[in-house]
Amino acid sequence: MDSRQFEYRQDLDALHFTEEQKSLLAERVSAAVKQAVPRRRHPVRRIVVLAAAAAMALMVGAGAAGGLGTVSEIFAPIFGGSVAQTEVINKIGRPVGASDTDNGVTITADAIIGDKYNACVVFTIRRDDGTTLLPEGVDARNLLMGGFGGVTVNTPGGSHGSAWFLTDPADPAAVQLVEALSSDRPMTGSTAAAEFEDLFRWDDVSGEAVPVAEGHWKFRFRMDYEDSSVTLGGGETFEQGSMTFTIDEITVSPVAVQVSYIVDSEVQWSNAPSGREDPADARQVERYLENVEILLTKTDGTVIDLSSSGGSIKPENGVTVCTKGSVMEEIIPLEELDSISVGGVVYDIPQT
Repeated sequence: MDSRQFEYRQDLDALHFTEEQKSLLAERVSAAVKQAVPRRRHPVRRIVVLAAAAAMALMVGAGAAGGLGTVSEIFAPIFGGSVAQTEVINKIGRPVGASDTDNGVTITADAIIGDKYNACVVFTIRRDDGTTLLPEGVDARNLLMGGFGGVTVNTPGGSHGSAWFLTDPADPAAVQLVEALSSDRPMTGSTAAAEFEDLFRWDDVSGEAVPVAEGHWKFRFRMDYEDSSVTLGGGETFEQGSMTFTIDEITVSPVAVQVSYIVDSEVQWSNAPSGREDPADARQVERYLENVEILLTKTDGTVIDLSSSGGSIKPENGVTVCTKGSVMEEIIPLEELDSISVGGVVYDIPQT
């Protein structure tokens, strides 16, 4: 049974690289990693994700006071620092403090925030001797991890996500890594493993990945935060592309949105080699995932389009089970959310 995750590919698309540029990026980062770390082979997809995610920081802004402030001080520069947003962060976010050190560099998980199916973790990376992690003139947004780049949660099922690097003007010696992840199974209360290997920077001039810090960091922590999501939906349908979509569950929180639905036809994948997407598969992804519209409307009338969120597609006994959603770019208190529309089916969001 083939269950496929798609947000990583969409993250690359959002950077407006051509297909040739994407392939070249993957090949060059992979080659650099193999040269610097000959003892292991790493899947290209994960390497490409973090390279793309580093560039995604352009859309996020400056870094937070990693490891030096409260949970709200850590998350506010990432998700917003209004009074209402700070109240939400302080209520549902939690400090973590787990870390590992290798070759004089320490990676620490500072704080976590999330809901039933989604979470966001902020890490700080610093040298133990207090010297600046990055060479002079290097932007943190050009960083990427060589391998084992991210968080995995000990729950069955699939997951997808994105990550980006930030600098902190208040602590120029350190760099932050923010990772957002989504799962099709509940994550709250579970154990997460963070594992990273070798930090690189992407050099635009040479088109190569240049080593910044070698090491292997691995530690565990609890997904310990308060789930403030509300659950909507249950059996409503909509028609699209000659297929019927049945909404199974919608979860909405101040942090994220996730939708699960069942399509009345079984997706048919090609036999394209791993890491290469057949055009026919791309069309299937569009039909079952990308073309499903998700619109979140705030009480002030602002509409947030979450249709480009990543997700999973799983064929199952003549139907296709799909999940779609992501961590949002800002914290939005539930009382500021009016409704959510999935495939044109509109649900009012209850006020707590």
